[in-house]
Amino acid sequence: MGDYSTIEFDIGDDHVATITLNRPERLNSFSETMAAEVVDVWGVVRDTDDIHAVVLRSAGDRAFCTGIDVTDGVWWYHLNIWNQIDPGFWLGPKSHKCWKPVVTAVQGMCAGGGFYFVNESDIVICSEDATFFDPHASRGVTSVLEPVGLLARNVPLGDVLRWALLGNDERLTAETALRLGMVTEIVPRDDLWARAHALAAEIAARRPEAIQGTVRAIWESLDMTRSAALQHGILYTHVGNPPPDEKPGVAPKVRPRFR
Repeated sequence: MGDYSTIEFDIGDDHVATITLNRPERLNSFSETMAAEVVDVWGVVRDTDDIHAVVLRSAGDRAFCTGIDVTDGVWWYHLNIWNQIDPGFWLGPKSHKCWKPVVTAVQGMCAGGGFYFVNESDIVICSEDATFFDPHASRGVTSVLEPVGLLARNVPLGDVLRWALLGNDERLTAETALRLGMVTEIVPRDDLWARAHALAAEIAARRPEAIQGTVRAIWESLDMTRSAALQHGILYTHVGNPPPDEKPGVAPKVRPRFR
């Protein structure tokens, strides 16, 4: 679905959209073309009411995403530098006010700019072979948005600094990423995509207005004090909760999980 060359996009009957980064030969690094296609697809997700949840994943076994394709440079140098922001700034859904919940499945290497996707996802799971690192320092490039995004996810300051400053020389395992809160679950590689889709489908079966209101209220609270976030968020209960004459939709029952 969609005329894309670097990503695949599909919408299932279960209201789950699947976005697949599809440059495995380049370790799913993002080019100018991929960045533009990702921007476009987040707009489609945001504006399509039939989409209730999203799975973000990558083709190939070696990498989820290794950041910007360095063959293009760290900026799009053929464009006016003063008319640009960081090329990866628009890769995440929240940068586009897209409040559909995103479940991201990470396999292999997740490096540097790959965290633009991870840091704006709602649920991140990974395979047992996943590794996380930041190559900026090793290339003499300043690392800013990726570590700041990790701090917003409550990854401890000392661990973020160590991750950003040691570059390619230190890689976090899946187990370390779980301990630090970068991911919430580790699954076998063969089960990764199915597990991500199952989580997204379960969320998609719930009342979408309530889910999107929850996502929006939580993410917007990150820029507020606690009291401001509570006052702001309570407004969404008036907007997103069903009116008195409408019975709230109840999702199908599933066996409870204990984690």
